[in-house]
Amino acid sequence: MPMLDRRLAAFRPDLADIALKGQVEATRFVAPEPAMIGRPVVALRPRPDMTTGIDTELLLGEGVRVFERSGGVAWVQALSDGYVGYLPQEALIPAVEPTHVVTVPRTFVYPGPEMKLPPRMAISIGSRLKISGEAETRGTRYFLTDDGSAIIARHLRPIADPAMEDFVSIAARFLETPYLWGGKSGFGIDCSGLVQMSLALSGHSAPRDSDMQASGLGAVITREELRRGDLVFWKGHVAIMEDAETLIHANGHTMTVAREPLEDAIQRIGWLYEQPTGYRRPVAET
Repeated sequence: MPMLDRRLAAFRPDLADIALKGQVEATRFVAPEPAMIGRPVVALRPRPDMTTGIDTELLLGEGVRVFERSGGVAWVQALSDGYVGYLPQEALIPAVEPTHVVTVPRTFVYPGPEMKLPPRMAISIGSRLKISGEAETRGTRYFLTDDGSAIIARHLRPIADPAMEDFVSIAARFLETPYLWGGKSGFGIDCSGLVQMSLALSGHSAPRDSDMQASGLGAVITREELRRGDLVFWKGHVAIMEDAETLIHANGHTMTVAREPLEDAIQRIGWLYEQPTGYRRPVAET
């Protein structure tokens, strides 16, 4: 029996996903309950200690499967990529079907259709909302949620619409976003989060972590074949080729999402992490 990855399978000695019955040993198996994220950004952690480092983040409107709620902490699995971890129970709200997704790096949620009102919160690209109406104030169009909150209409698109654009152009929207280990939002992002988010917003799914991406995302290519949209991997790092000579990546050198010549990156990263470990083309040619 293959060893299960704890990042993608919900199992502990005392509790496990009922779907894993017969694959793992646990005292109790449960069927998960649906819920969704009700905060702008929520950290997902490998342990129920809310002070420990984060694995990834979940965004407003993302769906989850809930296995346990205990002591103010929930053990969940993200619907988008299957990632398992712990988050504050208060971050969860009842699941609804979102209709729209945020397409700009960051936007505001206002208490009504008026940009001069103090915003209720700022939300990230990739956040999902259920839109139930619209309004216009002095020529500015807003989408409205069930509670009357308003978002600039041009900052959203229907989830059912075709993907925004090619994923490299989406990655470029994150330029100058701060680097954040485990980050996956317009407020802070890491290297594999940039790949996953950019692909998702262009209509393509991708695993969350760089080792998962390096082992199974798209097709293996050679360095000589590199072109726009291909990925370059190092141990623990991934970058997106903007063209045949330049890459975009969230990196700990600039602590931002930045452009860098491929050769410069290879030389600089090589001092610590040696040469690239592989190259992949994540999106098949059409």
